[in-house]
Amino acid sequence: MRRLAWLGLGLALLLPASGRDTGWKQLFDGKDLNGWKHVGPGGMTVENGLIQTHGGMGLLYWTGSKLGDCVLRVVYKMRDQNDNSGVFIRIPVAPTEPWMPVNYGYEVQIDNVAPGEDEYHVTGTLYSLTKPLARPGKPGPEWNTMEITLDGPRTIVTVNGVKVTDYTEGQPVPPKKLDFEPERGERPTYGYIGLQNHSDNDIVFFKEVAVRPLK
Repeated sequence: MRRLAWLGLGLALLLPASGRDTGWKQLFDGKDLNGWKHVGPGGMTVENGLIQTHGGMGLLYWTGSKLGDCVLRVVYKMRDQNDNSGVFIRIPVAPTEPWMPVNYGYEVQIDNVAPGEDEYHVTGTLYSLTKPLARPGKPGPEWNTMEITLDGPRTIVTVNGVKVTDYTEGQPVPPKKLDFEPERGERPTYGYIGLQNHSDNDIVFFKEVAVRPLK
């Protein structure tokens, strides 16, 4: 039996019938940011039922519990043709500053172009650690669906139904080349998750953040 720490929240009781049928728990209700906390410059607000990024670099993380052995679904769109953001996973402790999740968790990148950088920095990769198996990210203002499977030490990322990353702890990764790239090393199987607000010029909207246990 998989250890699901977040099931202590009483998942089955908290979900409406439709949520129980699908197994998905919505972490964002479309109304407010209850259960979330922002760290670092900039911020995030709820506008017209969507989470909108402002300035940066900071992050909004889910305070409810650490997540693992689950699938995380994030539905997002860029304001412009291309904007920069990310989804943080496997953050070992509650973050107090925005670079901690970059260095000690993983950032699943949202950036279709990554100008001035290489293919280790595009949508669906573990930022600066994995090459994309495909590049299915859609430009703004089209919606994208990212699903991140946390299966013990294995991380699988799909974007719009296409696999982009399949990485297991211990696989070789490229050496660190730039000061702002994450520290190398293994990450925990359970951790906090979060959403990145990158900069004033990068506006991203999030419509859904949901999680379900692995079957």
